[in-house]
Amino acid sequence: MANSKGAKKRVRVIIKKTLRNKIIKSRTRTAIRKVVSAASAEDKAAAQAALIGAVREIDRACTKGVYHKNNASRKKSRLTKMVNRIA
Repeated sequence: MANSKGAKKRVRVIIKKTLRNKIIKSRTRTAIRKVVSAASAEDKAAAQAALIGAVREIDRACTKGVYHKNNASRKKSRLTKMVNRIA
């Protein structure tokens, strides 16, 4: 357990940051799920609309430091390929 005043503050800060990261990750995963479900239903218009939102959320998570830039780039690339495969 934290003994010093500074260590106790770090625990509080980490709890806040963990909560923020969890919210951002959850929002991003929801956006990705929407793209995947629209793509699996072969609905190109809905998939493209969902892709725009997902890319926005992934970029936001990347700038906040939740995802590494290469990880974010890979996610965006895979989603875009998935949407482009729809006839």
